Amino acid sequence: MNQRDTGGNARAKCVMVLGTTSGAGKSWVTTALCRWYARQGLKVAPFKAQNMSNNARVVAPTLVAARTALPPEGADFPWGGPAENRGGEIGSAQYFQALAANAMPEVRMNPLLLKPERDTHSQVVLLGQVSAELTGLPWRGRSERVWPQIAQSLDALRAENDVVVIEGAGSPAEINLMGSDIVNLRVARHAQARCLLVTDIDRGGAFAHLYGTWALMPEADRALLAGFVLNRFRGDASLLSPAPETLQQLTGVPTVATLPMWWQHGLPEEDGVFDDRSTASGEVTCTVAVIAYPRLSNLDEFQPLKNVPGVRLRWVRSPSQLADVDWIVLPGSKHTSGDLAWLRAQGLDRAVAAHAARGGRVLGVCGGLQMLGEALIDPHGIDGNAPGLGLLPLVTVFAPDKTVRQREARFAPLTGAWSALSGVAVRGYEIHHGQTEAHPAMAAAGEHAHAAMPDGLAWQNEAGNVLGLYLHGLFEDPAALQALFGATVPTLDAVFDGLADFIDAHFAPGVLSSLID
Repeated sequence: MNQRDTGGNARAKCVMVLGTTSGAGKSWVTTALCRWYARQGLKVAPFKAQNMSNNARVVAPTLVAARTALPPEGADFPWGGPAENRGGEIGSAQYFQALAANAMPEVRMNPLLLKPERDTHSQVVLLGQVSAELTGLPWRGRSERVWPQIAQSLDALRAENDVVVIEGAGSPAEINLMGSDIVNLRVARHAQARCLLVTDIDRGGAFAHLYGTWALMPEADRALLAGFVLNRFRGDASLLSPAPETLQQLTGVPTVATLPMWWQHGLPEEDGVFDDRSTASGEVTCTVAVIAYPRLSNLDEFQPLKNVPGVRLRWVRSPSQLADVDWIVLPGSKHTSGDLAWLRAQGLDRAVAAHAARGGRVLGVCGGLQMLGEALIDPHGIDGNAPGLGLLPLVTVFAPDKTVRQREARFAPLTGAWSALSGVAVRGYEIHHGQTEAHPAMAAAGEHAHAAMPDGLAWQNEAGNVLGLYLHGLFEDPAALQALFGATVPTLDAVFDGLADFIDAHFAPGVLSSLID
């Protein structure tokens, strides 16, 4: 199964999933391939050179074969030896792909993560750690500085595994970006990957997308394309003919799979607000509204709510959408003060306050917790100063250091609406700038926030209906779901197996094995 380099190291076969557009289905197909190859008894790892997403997960430290510091400009590759990496952040998609592959998630699987803070600015995370130097560089000036880290990470994974399943980004035919590409064709060439090109046929124009992408790719790179994949197809697949045959005549590339539309596969979405569900399965007993502000982050942690019987999940952008909800959730944010300003501009601040005044449940997670307090104080220019919503007597002070860690904590005895969580131990992760504490003047005046977890991880108001916590992943914890809803949801392993079964049924026979022959 493995090739071997001149140094005697095992060299994994690489399968790469490219897309004609963002959102074509690359992430979930990559996840399915990771589980499919792992079920063949192979050692598998995922890889995505550069991910742009505000949905990130915390991974544990590992020994890596690359330094976390940038190489000197113009330095030859490689430039250093093994180093103990501190762990840190990777994109959520690669985190779940690693779990699907039965591998330990680690930073080499997504060496570069871009976290958009504004339309024209992203925080840059290199091998799990925020890089102020890279954050300050222009987009095109960054690629050559980081390519050695990307190549070294990929080569190390290839040396340690039988198969590496690589995800591209956007489209390989973005000709304005080809000169600085470090995530699509440059990676495919480096790994000599067998590539699948996925398109979303539900959008229309799928065959034009496939042909146009092929036509804009350099001729040498076209040879890496092993097959076209039609994703999200509705209807009778026999009606597609003669388009796949004509496309193969034009390009020499066969269509190797037609994947039916499948909304409820259970995999957390990586980017964008997933489908708003107006009705839940069975009788609706609880409507949970999640405020979808522009810099919403870590939305994937709410996926389990879609699978809880009787729960209706609603993404909200206007006050009218909050009229009949039971819970309001303020999720994480990559730019808390900016999203707080947006929330006020929509009039959502008044709607949230009115809901809380009526005794309705309010939950703030991470940036949402910070918004619930009295003030955001930013002496270092990290996020911005702003008055909070005033639903918890807390104050948040931003600092340059970022908290990134996995945590396990137990809820203290709680009162009121959230009392079901009393004493429940949950596991999750923290990713945030800033620390939140009780507002000293308000505490002196007798208005207190109840510490709902140790170490300032969670707080509750005196009435008991407003809860804020820094811990991401509450709804992914089975104990919390059982306490809140008396329900269990399918395990991630069951979801991954379902994805592998799906592609096994819909890819042409022998194709998946042939990609690594």
